[in-house]
Amino acid sequence: MLIRSRAPLRLGFAGGGTDVSPYCDVHGGAILNATIDLYATAVLRTRNDGELRFQAPDRDAEFAAQAQSEFALDEPLVLHKAVYNHVVRKFCGGRPLSLDLTTYSDAPAGSGLGASSTLCVTMVQAFTELLQLPLGLHDVAQTAFQIERVELGMHGGRQDQFAAAFGGFNFMEFFADDRVVVNPLRLKPWIIAELEASIVLFYTGVSRVSAAIIDRQIANLTTESPTALEGFHSIKKQAFEMKETLIRGDIPAFAASLGESWQAKKRTADGISTSVIEQALKAGMDHGAYAGKVSGAGGGGFVMLITDPVRRVPVIRALEKLPGQVVPCHFAAEGVQTWTVKE
Repeated sequence: MLIRSRAPLRLGFAGGGTDVSPYCDVHGGAILNATIDLYATAVLRTRNDGELRFQAPDRDAEFAAQAQSEFALDEPLVLHKAVYNHVVRKFCGGRPLSLDLTTYSDAPAGSGLGASSTLCVTMVQAFTELLQLPLGLHDVAQTAFQIERVELGMHGGRQDQFAAAFGGFNFMEFFADDRVVVNPLRLKPWIIAELEASIVLFYTGVSRVSAAIIDRQIANLTTESPTALEGFHSIKKQAFEMKETLIRGDIPAFAASLGESWQAKKRTADGISTSVIEQALKAGMDHGAYAGKVSGAGGGGFVMLITDPVRRVPVIRALEKLPGQVVPCHFAAEGVQTWTVKE
């Protein structure tokens, strides 16, 4: 049996970091995001020889062994092993699965687009199709969160898994006890088209480990740093404001809130912005962009700028003079998808 699954990566517009404990447990978090047409893909093929093989050609990584109930959670491909372990333990009664699992992503880990969490979601969905598991989209997202954040202990938020599972434009709210409310936004087609025409996405070429920044944010919240806490409160407030401006289709107001949110985000921890990021933002705004920010925790990855569409070309030309790459950006309405291929 051959199964394919894919899930879209996401742009984080507002609220990033408020979906991380302990902030969301105490104050409640709010996130505005949208998925784009960059994907994480999983290909799962069953075997009959008792062997198992994981491959990630985009990372030049491979793991092969006799199929067993559980693998040590170490490299290479620790995320693949963690998904396999969880599925075998929870849904197969410990019975090993003989299979090939190949994955690849359109964006590298550390891009700020939720690549690792999206990959986890698409692998969980592939196993859901294989075993015909009774998991809805919310269940798939929660399962991916459990695997990545709890069982692997990888620090991070909750938005990425739910964005990948549900797709489209969503306003998400996060509360104590892992309660998540996903509110899909029914935007008029012209608003989506206008925002798409207004966004310039620039990859700095610098990958970063988001967990390090998130660790610093958690430490600041744990010690009740007034600067960090005020920053998080402002980020949350901007998420609600940006949702309203987007529903109205007021892109300049949306961009203004995005810029304020970026300034607040930089107050939550050290290392969120860098000279490379600031250079890209300055180049864009010097040539007509309204505002910009990093998608994700910060430190590198993708910079997102909002501009009047008539200034789009000058902004792109300015960015193309810097190390990095302008990446086409189109929104994706569908979340995780899976299908079985006849061989």
